[in-house]
Amino acid sequence: MSASTDDKARERLILALDVPTVDEARAIAEETMGGVGFYKIGHQLAFTGGLELAKDLIAQGQKIFLDLKLLDIDNTIEKGVASVASLGVSMLTIHAYPKAMEAAVRAAKGSDMTLLGVTVLTSMDDDDLVAAGYSETSEQLVGRRASQAREAGMGGLVCSGQEAALVRNLVGPDLAIVTPGIRPPGAEAGDQKRVMTPAEAIGAGASHLVVGRPILQANDRRKAASTIVKAIDETLSG
Repeated sequence: MSASTDDKARERLILALDVPTVDEARAIAEETMGGVGFYKIGHQLAFTGGLELAKDLIAQGQKIFLDLKLLDIDNTIEKGVASVASLGVSMLTIHAYPKAMEAAVRAAKGSDMTLLGVTVLTSMDDDDLVAAGYSETSEQLVGRRASQAREAGMGGLVCSGQEAALVRNLVGPDLAIVTPGIRPPGAEAGDQKRVMTPAEAIGAGASHLVVGRPILQANDRRKAASTIVKAIDETLSG
């Protein structure tokens, strides 16, 4: 792989720091720094000092994907998103409800932060949606929310790899499509129900892949990340 191609592939890999303590997350970041494009900080870590860690990593030149899946009344969303933008975060998730997305876009205007609309969680399938009161299938709901996110001016969407091609066709080539539930060939699905391999997701139209346990639980995390970057690179080059 050429250095430039390798960099392009690495920028597409988001490592989920889904661990309980800042000390553990910091050690993982130090071990993998330079081997991944972004670090994702979600609820588990955010509420135990993860926001301070985000500031530290940003100061070191790292990109942070803050995965808080915000949803609230318009005024609260606007203020919250403005506060996040001031941290220098690169990506932030908002549940893909039209009014929430419109408020978030207003607040993020002028910043470099990419707002991502969360469509349907990858831990949910059609039966789960029925239990939650939805009459649409996951594919139908993802499609509707993707169109609404594009209309609201969002920077991208979060969806499973199984819906990446659908979303890419709806939103065009420019919006980011961030795909969680990524599992290398042979890896356990865990609590995810709609999973794909790195190559499958990139081939389907995903721009970024979120990977947690396959890297976090590896004996050599840097090597595990490198293997996924290689799969991304081979797909992009093919």
